[in-house]
Amino acid sequence: MTTDKEQYKVHTEPYYQAQGKEVQLYEAAYRNRLPVMVKGPTGCGKSRFVEYMAWKLNKPLITVACNEDMTASDLVGRYLLEANGTRWLDGPLTVAARIGAICYLDEIVEARQDTTVVIHPLTDHRRTLPLDKKGELIHAHPDFQLVISYNPGYQSLMKDLKQSTKQRFTAFDFDYPDAVLETTILAKETGLDATIAANLVKIGQTARNLKGHGLDEGISTRLLVYAATLIKDGVDPIDACRMALVRPITDDADIRETLDHAIDATFA
Repeated sequence: MTTDKEQYKVHTEPYYQAQGKEVQLYEAAYRNRLPVMVKGPTGCGKSRFVEYMAWKLNKPLITVACNEDMTASDLVGRYLLEANGTRWLDGPLTVAARIGAICYLDEIVEARQDTTVVIHPLTDHRRTLPLDKKGELIHAHPDFQLVISYNPGYQSLMKDLKQSTKQRFTAFDFDYPDAVLETTILAKETGLDATIAANLVKIGQTARNLKGHGLDEGISTRLLVYAATLIKDGVDPIDACRMALVRPITDDADIRETLDHAIDATFA
Protein backbone atom coordinates (compact mmCIF):
# COMPACT_ATOMS: atom_id res chain seq x y z
CA MET A 1 0.00 0.00 0.00
CA THR A 2 1.25 3.45 -0.86
CA THR A 3 -0.01 6.59 0.82
CA ASP A 4 0.91 10.13 -0.07
CA LYS A 5 2.53 11.60 3.03
CA GLU A 6 2.02 15.12 1.75
CA GLN A 7 -1.74 14.98 2.30
CA TYR A 8 -1.07 14.66 6.04
CA LYS A 9 1.59 17.39 6.24
CA VAL A 10 0.86 20.66 8.05
CA HIS A 11 1.89 23.09 5.29
CA THR A 12 1.14 26.39 7.04
CA GLU A 13 2.78 27.30 10.34
CA PRO A 14 0.16 27.18 13.10
CA TYR A 15 0.39 30.08 15.53
CA TYR A 16 1.72 28.74 18.82
CA GLN A 17 3.23 30.67 21.73
CA ALA A 18 5.40 28.53 24.00
CA GLN A 19 4.75 28.70 27.74
CA GLY A 20 7.98 27.02 28.80
CA LYS A 21 10.41 24.43 27.45
CA GLU A 22 7.76 22.23 25.85
CA VAL A 23 9.02 22.74 22.28
CA GLN A 24 12.60 21.68 23.05
CA LEU A 25 11.43 18.81 25.25
CA TYR A 26 9.07 17.51 22.59
CA GLU A 27 11.88 17.66 20.03
CA ALA A 28 14.01 15.52 22.35
CA ALA A 29 11.15 13.04 22.75
CA TYR A 30 10.70 12.85 18.98
CA ARG A 31 14.41 12.37 18.31
CA ASN A 32 14.21 9.28 20.49
CA ARG A 33 10.74 8.32 19.22
CA LEU A 34 9.32 8.35 22.73
CA PRO A 35 5.52 8.36 23.01
CA VAL A 36 4.09 11.63 24.37
CA MET A 37 1.06 12.35 26.54
CA VAL A 38 -0.33 15.91 26.68
CA LYS A 39 -2.62 16.71 29.64
CA GLY A 40 -4.57 19.89 30.28
CA PRO A 41 -7.98 21.60 30.40
CA THR A 42 -10.29 22.12 27.45
CA GLY A 43 -9.12 24.66 24.87
CA CYS A 44 -5.72 25.41 26.42
CA GLY A 45 -3.71 24.65 23.26
CA LYS A 46 -2.94 20.91 23.43
CA SER A 47 -3.99 20.14 19.87
CA ARG A 48 -2.46 23.35 18.54
CA PHE A 49 0.85 22.38 20.17
CA VAL A 50 0.87 18.95 18.51
CA GLU A 51 -0.02 20.51 15.16
CA TYR A 52 2.76 23.07 15.58
CA MET A 53 5.32 20.38 16.41
CA ALA A 54 4.31 18.33 13.37
CA TRP A 55 4.82 21.44 11.23
CA LYS A 56 8.16 22.27 12.88
CA LEU A 57 9.45 18.73 12.43
CA ASN A 58 7.99 18.54 8.89
CA LYS A 59 6.26 15.24 9.65
CA PRO A 60 2.82 14.01 8.61
CA LEU A 61 0.13 14.30 11.29
CA ILE A 62 -2.88 11.99 11.55
CA THR A 63 -5.39 13.05 14.21
CA VAL A 64 -8.08 10.82 15.69
CA ALA A 65 -10.88 12.32 17.81
CA CYS A 66 -11.55 9.52 20.28
CA ASN A 67 -15.06 8.68 21.47
CA GLU A 68 -16.78 6.02 23.53
CA ASP A 69 -18.10 4.20 20.44
CA MET A 70 -14.67 3.87 18.86
CA THR A 71 -13.58 0.26 18.42
CA ALA A 72 -10.16 -1.24 17.86
CA SER A 73 -11.15 -1.75 14.22
CA ASP A 74 -11.74 1.99 13.89
CA LEU A 75 -8.08 2.49 14.81
CA VAL A 76 -6.33 -0.39 13.04
CA GLY A 77 -8.63 -1.19 10.11
CA ARG A 78 -11.24 -3.63 8.87
CA TYR A 79 -12.38 -5.67 5.90
CA LEU A 80 -14.99 -4.00 3.72
CA LEU A 81 -17.56 -6.01 1.78
CA GLU A 82 -17.69 -5.04 -1.89
CA ALA A 83 -19.35 -6.37 -5.01
CA ASN A 84 -16.30 -8.43 -5.95
CA GLY A 85 -15.50 -9.66 -2.45
CA THR A 86 -13.76 -8.08 0.51
CA ARG A 87 -11.11 -5.39 0.71
CA TRP A 88 -8.93 -4.45 3.69
CA LEU A 89 -8.96 -0.77 4.69
CA ASP A 90 -6.23 0.49 7.04
CA GLY A 91 -7.35 2.55 10.03
CA PRO A 92 -5.62 5.84 10.94
CA LEU A 93 -3.24 4.24 13.44
CA THR A 94 -2.13 1.68 10.87
CA VAL A 95 -1.66 4.33 8.19
CA ALA A 96 0.49 6.38 10.58
CA ALA A 97 2.62 3.37 11.51
CA ARG A 98 3.15 2.49 7.84
CA ILE A 99 4.07 5.95 6.51
CA GLY A 100 5.94 7.34 9.54
CA ALA A 101 3.43 9.92 10.71
CA ILE A 102 2.77 11.38 14.13
CA CYS A 103 -0.50 9.77 15.23
CA TYR A 104 -2.41 12.00 17.63
CA LEU A 105 -5.19 10.37 19.65
CA ASP A 106 -7.16 13.33 21.01
CA GLU A 107 -9.08 12.82 24.30
CA ILE A 108 -7.88 9.24 24.61
CA VAL A 109 -9.88 8.58 27.81
CA GLU A 110 -13.10 8.86 25.81
CA ALA A 111 -12.19 5.59 24.07
CA ARG A 112 -12.98 2.26 25.71
CA GLN A 113 -10.10 0.65 27.57
CA ASP A 114 -10.34 -2.50 25.47
CA THR A 115 -9.70 -0.26 22.46
CA THR A 116 -6.72 1.64 23.83
CA VAL A 117 -4.76 -1.54 24.58
CA VAL A 118 -4.08 -1.92 20.85
CA ILE A 119 -1.57 0.94 21.13
CA HIS A 120 0.60 -0.86 23.70
CA PRO A 121 2.93 -2.72 21.29
CA LEU A 122 3.64 0.57 19.51
CA THR A 123 4.75 2.32 22.71
CA ASP A 124 7.62 0.12 23.85
CA HIS A 125 10.75 -1.40 22.33
CA ARG A 126 8.68 -3.54 19.93
CA ARG A 127 7.15 -0.64 17.97
CA THR A 128 4.83 -3.11 16.27
CA LEU A 129 1.14 -3.23 15.45
CA PRO A 130 -0.45 -6.66 15.04
CA LEU A 131 -3.35 -6.80 12.57
CA ASP A 132 -4.93 -9.99 13.89
CA LYS A 133 -7.82 -10.01 11.42
CA LYS A 134 -5.39 -9.74 8.53
CA GLY A 135 -2.64 -11.92 9.95
CA GLU A 136 -0.05 -9.16 9.54
CA LEU A 137 2.49 -7.69 11.94
CA ILE A 138 3.44 -4.12 11.10
CA HIS A 139 6.83 -2.82 12.20
CA ALA A 140 6.39 0.90 12.64
CA HIS A 141 8.21 3.22 10.25
CA PRO A 142 11.30 4.80 11.86
CA ASP A 143 9.59 8.23 11.83
CA PHE A 144 6.39 7.06 13.56
CA GLN A 145 5.46 8.58 16.92
CA LEU A 146 2.34 8.21 19.06
CA VAL A 147 0.88 11.21 20.91
CA ILE A 148 -2.21 11.15 23.13
CA SER A 149 -4.06 13.87 25.03
CA TYR A 150 -6.77 14.16 27.64
CA ASN A 151 -8.30 16.51 30.18
CA PRO A 152 -7.55 15.33 33.74
CA GLY A 153 -10.40 17.52 35.00
CA TYR A 154 -12.90 15.12 33.49
CA GLN A 155 -11.31 11.99 34.90
CA SER A 156 -13.46 9.48 36.73
CA LEU A 157 -13.10 5.87 37.79
CA MET A 158 -14.86 4.90 34.58
CA LYS A 159 -12.82 7.26 32.38
CA ASP A 160 -9.16 7.12 33.19
CA LEU A 161 -6.11 5.52 31.65
CA LYS A 162 -4.75 2.36 33.19
CA GLN A 163 -1.32 2.63 34.77
CA SER A 164 -0.18 0.04 32.22
CA THR A 165 -1.00 2.65 29.54
CA LYS A 166 0.14 5.80 31.37
CA GLN A 167 3.58 4.41 32.10
CA ARG A 168 4.32 3.94 28.43
CA PHE A 169 4.43 7.71 27.80
CA THR A 170 6.43 10.79 28.57
CA ALA A 171 4.07 13.61 29.56
CA PHE A 172 3.46 17.36 29.48
CA ASP A 173 1.15 19.27 31.81
CA PHE A 174 -0.59 22.11 29.97
CA ASP A 175 -2.64 24.91 31.51
CA TYR A 176 -4.08 28.22 30.41
CA PRO A 177 -1.34 30.82 29.79
CA ASP A 178 -0.69 33.59 32.30
CA ALA A 179 -2.53 36.88 31.67
CA VAL A 180 0.28 38.62 29.77
CA LEU A 181 0.94 35.67 27.46
CA GLU A 182 -2.75 35.00 26.89
CA THR A 183 -3.29 38.66 25.97
CA THR A 184 -0.43 38.39 23.46
CA ILE A 185 -1.97 35.22 22.00
CA LEU A 186 -5.37 36.86 21.50
CA ALA A 187 -3.86 39.97 19.93
CA LYS A 188 -1.60 38.05 17.51
CA GLU A 189 -4.16 35.37 16.69
CA THR A 190 -6.96 37.80 15.81
CA GLY A 191 -5.36 41.23 15.31
CA LEU A 192 -7.45 42.64 18.17
CA ASP A 193 -6.26 45.69 20.09
CA ALA A 194 -4.14 44.59 23.05
CA THR A 195 -6.18 46.61 25.56
CA ILE A 196 -9.42 44.90 24.56
CA ALA A 197 -7.63 41.54 24.51
CA ALA A 198 -6.46 42.15 28.08
CA ASN A 199 -10.06 42.84 29.11
CA LEU A 200 -11.16 39.55 27.60
CA VAL A 201 -8.44 37.73 29.52
CA LYS A 202 -9.64 39.40 32.72
CA ILE A 203 -13.14 38.04 32.13
CA GLY A 204 -11.69 34.61 31.39
CA GLN A 205 -9.84 34.60 34.69
CA THR A 206 -13.03 35.58 36.53
CA ALA A 207 -14.78 32.53 35.08
CA ARG A 208 -11.85 30.23 35.87
CA ASN A 209 -12.08 31.29 39.51
CA LEU A 210 -15.62 29.86 39.50
CA LYS A 211 -14.46 26.38 38.52
CA GLY A 212 -15.70 24.04 41.21
CA HIS A 213 -18.10 26.70 42.45
CA GLY A 214 -20.82 26.28 39.86
CA LEU A 215 -18.71 25.77 36.74
CA ASP A 216 -17.26 22.43 35.66
CA GLU A 217 -14.72 24.18 33.46
CA GLY A 218 -13.55 27.77 33.07
CA ILE A 219 -13.51 29.82 29.89
CA SER A 220 -10.89 28.40 27.56
CA THR A 221 -8.32 30.31 25.53
CA ARG A 222 -10.16 28.97 22.49
CA LEU A 223 -13.38 30.72 23.54
CA LEU A 224 -11.47 33.93 24.23
CA VAL A 225 -10.18 33.76 20.65
CA TYR A 226 -13.78 33.35 19.44
CA ALA A 227 -14.84 36.45 21.36
CA ALA A 228 -11.85 38.41 20.06
CA THR A 229 -12.67 37.33 16.50
CA LEU A 230 -16.25 38.59 16.84
CA ILE A 231 -15.12 41.92 18.31
CA LYS A 232 -12.53 42.34 15.56
CA ASP A 233 -15.37 41.80 13.07
CA GLY A 234 -17.30 44.71 14.58
CA VAL A 235 -19.57 42.93 17.06
CA ASP A 236 -20.23 44.88 20.27
CA PRO A 237 -17.82 43.56 22.96
CA ILE A 238 -20.62 42.87 25.45
CA ASP A 239 -22.63 40.91 22.88
CA ALA A 240 -19.52 39.07 21.71
CA CYS A 241 -18.60 38.06 25.26
CA ARG A 242 -22.07 36.81 26.10
CA MET A 243 -22.24 34.86 22.87
CA ALA A 244 -18.75 33.35 22.96
CA LEU A 245 -17.80 33.24 26.64
CA VAL A 246 -20.92 32.79 28.76
CA ARG A 247 -23.72 31.07 26.82
CA PRO A 248 -21.58 28.09 25.69
CA ILE A 249 -20.33 27.11 29.15
CA THR A 250 -23.36 27.31 31.45
CA ASP A 251 -27.15 27.37 31.62
CA ASP A 252 -27.15 28.21 35.32
CA ALA A 253 -28.96 31.55 35.75
CA ASP A 254 -26.86 32.66 38.74
CA ILE A 255 -23.54 31.90 37.07
CA ARG A 256 -24.67 33.64 33.89
CA GLU A 257 -25.69 36.70 35.89
CA THR A 258 -22.31 36.77 37.65
CA LEU A 259 -20.39 36.56 34.38
CA ASP A 260 -22.69 39.00 32.59
CA HIS A 261 -22.10 41.48 35.41
CA ALA A 262 -18.32 41.06 35.03
CA ILE A 263 -18.66 41.69 31.28
CA ASP A 264 -20.78 44.80 31.82
CA ALA A 265 -18.34 46.15 34.39
CA THR A 266 -15.43 45.58 32.03
CA PHE A 267 -16.89 46.98 28.81
CA ALA A 268 -19.58 49.42 29.95
